[in-house]
Amino acid sequence: MDSNGSDRNKGNPRMLAASWSPLSPAERAVAIEVLTHGPVSRSEIARKLNLSAGSLTRLTKPLIESGLLVEDPAPAPVPPAVGGPSSAARTPPPAIRQGRPSQPLDIVADSRYFAGFKITEDTAYGVVTTLKSEVVAARALPLRTRDPADVADLLHTMTTGFAGDFPRLAGIGVGLGGHVVGPGCAVTSPFLGWDGVPFADLLEQRTDLPVVVENDVAALVESEAWFGAGRGLDRFVVLTIGAGVGYGLVIGGQLVRSGDDGRGIGRRWIIDPQGPLTPDGDRGSAVSLLSIPSIRYQVAAATGRNHTYDEILTLAAAGAPPASRVIGEAARALGTVVAQIANFAMPQKILLAGEGVGLVAVANPTIHEAIAANRHPLAEPVALETKISDFNDWARGAAVLAIKILVLGGPKP
Repeated sequence: MDSNGSDRNKGNPRMLAASWSPLSPAERAVAIEVLTHGPVSRSEIARKLNLSAGSLTRLTKPLIESGLLVEDPAPAPVPPAVGGPSSAARTPPPAIRQGRPSQPLDIVADSRYFAGFKITEDTAYGVVTTLKSEVVAARALPLRTRDPADVADLLHTMTTGFAGDFPRLAGIGVGLGGHVVGPGCAVTSPFLGWDGVPFADLLEQRTDLPVVVENDVAALVESEAWFGAGRGLDRFVVLTIGAGVGYGLVIGGQLVRSGDDGRGIGRRWIIDPQGPLTPDGDRGSAVSLLSIPSIRYQVAAATGRNHTYDEILTLAAAGAPPASRVIGEAARALGTVVAQIANFAMPQKILLAGEGVGLVAVANPTIHEAIAANRHPLAEPVALETKISDFNDWARGAAVLAIKILVLGGPKP
């Protein structure tokens, strides 16, 4: 987008994504501050980033000219008077300032759109978001096969449909359960049966859009750190339970990365050595105790009947054995895991997310008893927040990762 706001590149998706010049580290810091907190005053940005007024002006000028930022015509919000009309009447008028008043800065949210996808074993979930990660469209299609080329074809079809409604589509993020390596995004996923698949390249060839592929938990953590439960926190953890068990740690506002990302630590995270043995993890591991497939397996083995996860939670809430026993063990395991995270990572908040956190509503007292049993008696309470995430939330996380890397110039995974 040029400086007068015209969209000269509208029909060329590759040029759309490239229309912003790479940001310097200082420009990127300013853009992130506005993206995650805007509209925000210049003085607040300067204070948070320790910048002089002149330096901030130099940094924001190219961002405004490129169409990434805009000066919000609305004045910065003024705190309400305290104490009613009589108190307000006694408040002295603000001092008269010389020169043009400072206007808050904001992101031009609809200047570009991003597609985010979450790929499960049997379905592709897709969303379109604005630059502020607001979801404006969503769609899901079943996988025809798990062949990488076939999955890329399916996502191409979904992207084409999205682009018809949002022609300023500028990039794609993809999240999936697995280990992702290198700029070619070689993907190894036990859920999909992939080993070293260059999925980003496959999708870029079909869509002519830049693509970022990442482990789905890492993408969700980035999304929550920027726009959700972890916004503004220095130390923040996301723990997910669903098809597996996922963990992400944010320190200093940055996701802690490791060569082991996406390898599934839950299978070796032993909670109870005498716990259940299931096909999906070692005896008594976090996965064996907490994942939805393992919980369903245990109940089916005891009853001879297959139940959905929601049915098992309902049975457990009614006290029906063996569902109540299995859910009780899962709740104690979850409380133990939360306490261990709190003991060693010392986060300001732990977010429980994923399609399996309905467990909390059914067995919350048991979870908190286990937390207390595994913490020092004088330890501060664990700040625990629960979010039942549907697959569109995971897809949104992938879109946020695309925004971070393709627009703001963060490192590729």
